[in-house]
Amino acid sequence: MKTVFISLVFGHIFTVILIRAYRQNYTKDRAVNMFYASKWVQAIAWFMLLFQNTAPDFFSIVAANSLLFIGAAFEPASFLVLQKAFSRKVCHLYIGWMVIIIIGFVSIYLLNVTETTRIIYASIATSLFILYPAYRMISDRQASSLQHLMGYLYSIVAISLWCRAISAIYLGNEVGLFTTGMYQTFTFLSLYLIMILGNTGFVLLSKEQADVELLRIASYDELTGILNRRTFMIQSKNCIHTLAKKQQSISYLLFDIDHYKNINDTYGHHVGDRVLRDMAILIANSLEEQAIFGRYGGDEFAILLPDTDEQQSSQIAEQIRSTIENHRFHALPLSYTISIGIVTVLATSDTHLSMLYQRSDYALYQAKHAGRNRIERSVVTI
Repeated sequence: MKTVFISLVFGHIFTVILIRAYRQNYTKDRAVNMFYASKWVQAIAWFMLLFQNTAPDFFSIVAANSLLFIGAAFEPASFLVLQKAFSRKVCHLYIGWMVIIIIGFVSIYLLNVTETTRIIYASIATSLFILYPAYRMISDRQASSLQHLMGYLYSIVAISLWCRAISAIYLGNEVGLFTTGMYQTFTFLSLYLIMILGNTGFVLLSKEQADVELLRIASYDELTGILNRRTFMIQSKNCIHTLAKKQQSISYLLFDIDHYKNINDTYGHHVGDRVLRDMAILIANSLEEQAIFGRYGGDEFAILLPDTDEQQSSQIAEQIRSTIENHRFHALPLSYTISIGIVTVLATSDTHLSMLYQRSDYALYQAKHAGRNRIERSVVTI
């Protein structure tokens, strides 16, 4: 029994050490700090349980179990933080429930209630900390397969705790940690599995979130929040390849802000950046989901419209142009316009993104030469 407790102590401690070594160059993270706290608290609690029958019961039973309740609250809470679901209301509920559970357990001990009752109480109380994070991970349709799997596994943990409580009703002290037998072995195996589940699951979920964030940084323009040039080109090439198989038309819009340099020179680059950001958000909200919208660089932007003919693309371009011309940005001391160059072709195996860019760039030049704040279409057949 002591060997099992010592193994749990070192299991939690080594988890903290390994994660800290891995994340030593990372910025501080609320979820990680909360997970660290849960591991340290649980390690201390299992260490205190080593002194069962040798130290005062208040130390080895009341204090140790109270720390286990705290650890049981902190660990699932760290998963909620990872899911961005640990709101202030949820935080207050968790703290309140943790305090109530600890007070209840201390009261049960002071009233000299049987160990069976303590087992039932502790099992049910601990399971309630797990249910909400498990529900969140299972019910979130946008969650990853890993999150769904973690949710189901935590649900199994919660069910096993309820089974332990029910078993205690019929079997009494036989399901206790310190009663030798089949149930003790099953409990110890469950403790190991729960520790491995929590430790491995948190590491994998936090790594998954870090990967998603790195992918977002690598794929999107930091200022405007739309696709950067590299990602726009990759997605556009894939889209052209798909449309070529279906022999569908494709339209390419290239545009920039008229007299953008004057905006920077007159109002400063911070206003110029705000213009780019607000314009990108306004246009992105007006486009259909299948449209590919990216920033080529500076104030030059491109839109790829799959399965869109000349008439449709002209209507979309005019809608974008007129929206920018008529929109009033209340936080900015100016208004501005854009010029757009368009090319529409039937996608084939010979259709290349560079050719679309060149033709629309020439059309954009014509729009600028004709007076700006207008749309020009490339008449060259590709």
